[in-house]
Amino acid sequence: MITSLLIANRGEIACRVIRTARAMGIRTIAVYSDADAQALHVREADEAVHIGPSPTRESYLVGEKILAAAKQTGAEAIHPGYGFLSENAAFAQAVMDAGLVWVGPDPSSITAMGLKDAAKKLMAEAGVPVTPGYMGERQEPEFLAEEAAKIGYPVLIKAVAGGGGKGMRLVESADAFADALASCKREAASSFGNDHVLIEKYIASPRHIEVQVFGDRHGNVVHLFERDCSLQRRHQKVIEEAPAPGMDPATREALCAAAVRAAKAVDYVGAGTIEFIADGSGALSADRIWFMEMNTRLQVEHPVTEAITGVDLVEWQLRVASGEPLPLDQNDLVIDGWAMEGRLYAEDPTKGFLPSIGRLDLLQFGESEGGRIDTGVYEGAEVSPFYDPMIAKVIAWGDDRDEARERLGAMLEDTAVWPVRTNASFLVKALQHPDFAAGKVDTGLIGRDGEALAEPPVPSDDALRAAASSLVPAGIAPGLRLNAAPCRGAWFLLDGEKVEIEIDPEGSDAPSSGVLVTEQGQAWLLTPWRRDGAHGAADSSGAILAPMPGKVIAVEVAQGQAVTKGQKLLTLEAMKMEHTLTAPFDGIVARLEASAGQQVQVDALLAQIEETE
Repeated sequence: MITSLLIANRGEIACRVIRTARAMGIRTIAVYSDADAQALHVREADEAVHIGPSPTRESYLVGEKILAAAKQTGAEAIHPGYGFLSENAAFAQAVMDAGLVWVGPDPSSITAMGLKDAAKKLMAEAGVPVTPGYMGERQEPEFLAEEAAKIGYPVLIKAVAGGGGKGMRLVESADAFADALASCKREAASSFGNDHVLIEKYIASPRHIEVQVFGDRHGNVVHLFERDCSLQRRHQKVIEEAPAPGMDPATREALCAAAVRAAKAVDYVGAGTIEFIADGSGALSADRIWFMEMNTRLQVEHPVTEAITGVDLVEWQLRVASGEPLPLDQNDLVIDGWAMEGRLYAEDPTKGFLPSIGRLDLLQFGESEGGRIDTGVYEGAEVSPFYDPMIAKVIAWGDDRDEARERLGAMLEDTAVWPVRTNASFLVKALQHPDFAAGKVDTGLIGRDGEALAEPPVPSDDALRAAASSLVPAGIAPGLRLNAAPCRGAWFLLDGEKVEIEIDPEGSDAPSSGVLVTEQGQAWLLTPWRRDGAHGAADSSGAILAPMPGKVIAVEVAQGQAVTKGQKLLTLEAMKMEHTLTAPFDGIVARLEASAGQQVQVDALLAQIEETE
């Protein structure tokens, strides 16, 4: 058995691996960048090594620094987690060449499945059904546009080296193809160092169903059933569950058998996921489910599989990497109950899901029977602009789907974070959506109903009254007026907005200057109302400000140019995603302060739009 393990990752997955390794008696080594010097994974590991500046390309993506840290600490093995170098075949080979144990599949398997076009060809040869599309080498925009027209719109443009929803664009018509292709290639080059794309037919009511597979070096390959990851926003998973709703035994058997064939076709060793796209316009059936791609690593959503099988997948990874056979045979694996996972992100749904960064002054997670929290942060920690803004994965188990769904909703409702904003209330509304509750979900659900789901919740009157009473001194009868009926209402500021609240006249012996109201997965700051002459800039000012630190990667307008409401002005790359900034109204670009390649700070003025009469 491995005795010492370096985790070449950060955040919640690093903490997750450390937890299992410690239980197995394995010494753990963390690596960290400047931004992560006080991170939870650094605190929890037995030893930690600094590997460079905060940007990932100068730290977590530099294989030489990871290997140097392993040599320095005497690590015997390296676990890559997910993301970063986890699917980099060259790095896997370098680890093995250095005489270390690579906790993952062979480099040849990563290479075979790493590029979506080559993987689909390989799967077709192995008898695994694949979606129709273009997977060739030619990348000229005009040629790709012709291929898209042959396939028929709508189509998906996908980076062949992509993953995690990045490097993917849905194109509804030929007119939108050129811009979508250029944006996809930019993001692919930035995220993966490879801008080649493939094009495939977009299924109108798609469901994203994946199968967890596991292989060892003794010729054994098993599946651990399926997960449904159809609830997505912009191709990124939001809520995952296992098993998949509406999956009958015959379809499950055919789907999982295809996944095992796919794994065997590349002599797969370790944890992997075969992702399929299913036609969700009717009942699930094997003839309407197609191979999409393989992830040659542990998935973010692996806890729901662990919850329904009782298997610790990280333990299996470490045992297989140590040369042991799989702990269980296929006949020993059964489904027990239902599990759901919600990805809690530091982002603001009311502002287009822009990441919310800063210190976590308040961080409290809801609890439930069968509940689990996988996190990489703690109260007082910072949400950095350099990395994925995930705060935690919130997982709930139940005897059936409704129980798991209700338990997850309760955990999210009881979660409180401040002052960083989160998507907790958005997740709660998604769980309560009639279609999702009924198991009728496809990847377009949030696209159709996202505005309603993103509507900010309103704190209840009871919660406001309880909070307001702590701000009022005892013995004061609010609203007392001579020769008039008493008024028990008083004015307060709720997140800066003036509100009237009916309060308890008893008040507080030690009134506070402010109190947090936490409800429905949301937090609001309630303070006494005071007249103030200061006023912030109005939304109608026309000032286009950077919503976060980032890099301007495209400028679509020129100073003096006329623009229309909603027209794309420029694109900002931040937190590994592209963010498009648009004109707030019809007008003229009076000032243009941004240029392509420029690094900008939060609230930096990028452009000024003046309204035309």
